[in-house]
Amino acid sequence: MNCVSLFSGCGGLDLGLRDAGFDIVFATDNNPLCAESHKVNFPETNFVLAPIEDVDEEHLAAVLAAGTVDLLAGGPPCPPYSKSRFYRPEKPRALDDPVGDATLTGYLKVLRMVQPRAFLLENVAGFAYGVHRQALDLLLKTAASLGYECVHSRMNAADYGVPQIRERYFVIGCRQGAIDFPKPTHAKPTVDALPIDGFPPWRTAGDVLADLDTEENADDGGHFAGGQYHDLLCEIPPGDNYLYLTAKRGHPDPKFEWRKRYWSFLLKLSPDLPSWTIQARRSNNMGPFHWRNRILRIEEVKRLQTFPDDWYLAGRLEEQWRQVGNAVPPLLAEALGSSLRSGLLADSRT
Repeated sequence: MNCVSLFSGCGGLDLGLRDAGFDIVFATDNNPLCAESHKVNFPETNFVLAPIEDVDEEHLAAVLAAGTVDLLAGGPPCPPYSKSRFYRPEKPRALDDPVGDATLTGYLKVLRMVQPRAFLLENVAGFAYGVHRQALDLLLKTAASLGYECVHSRMNAADYGVPQIRERYFVIGCRQGAIDFPKPTHAKPTVDALPIDGFPPWRTAGDVLADLDTEENADDGGHFAGGQYHDLLCEIPPGDNYLYLTAKRGHPDPKFEWRKRYWSFLLKLSPDLPSWTIQARRSNNMGPFHWRNRILRIEEVKRLQTFPDDWYLAGRLEEQWRQVGNAVPPLLAEALGSSLRSGLLADSRT
């Protein structure tokens, strides 16, 4: 089965779909570094470096000439739908944001051109918030007019074996009837740490990072965290954040007021829990940080996102981090891809 990929980034969604059995025959992004990363990791894919507004039938001519496209997949940029817009009321939201309007409209333009058997759209959980409902409604209305039956749901990557609590919203559309979302493979541990309903517990940061954190590489080497708050970061227990240093939490010498900072401020991983969401921006005071009070290494960020250790990333460290932080965890993408492929195969047999 083949797949056309939009907003492809460094290829997290594409890797998972490829592992599920899809050939990524076309990909596009407007970031030159993402283009370089993608071309190295998917040398067989026709990659077009262009904003989605410029992608047209000429770019897709070879795909369209080859016959039916099985899947269109991609995640339009998330800032117009992100939680941060609640803290930045001066910025427009959803389709009122020119980027939000252009990218969702671009996705729908390609959907009309390609007419795939199925499509997959990914975004932050805020895509489904009532204040952003105009965008989701436009997507569902357009898809219905093209003959797609849609299902949509919030998914937590930790429920599918990703060692990271990362909630994202997905919309699946199919011409031949609804395709089910994949069933979870892991579950949040109960109070007594026993798995639920036979599922193994969520994978933890300690599970996947232990072999990368050895005495040989213990030196910070540019990964100093906390800035002026480094000493306070060292005081915070693993799995906690700046709220540990507030009066409401009973700290004898409070340093911060309750909920006056972003939740990720001085946020520290616990080796016994999954990571919290890896952000697209590398910061020295916004976590999650390693439990050893340092900024995560790019090798560790790749592990927490379930990229292979040898996954190529172009650019400087901050630019590599952004590519990984913006990506769909490949393991979650593989679970979605397997459900999509099974649904399309079942339809082919009927």
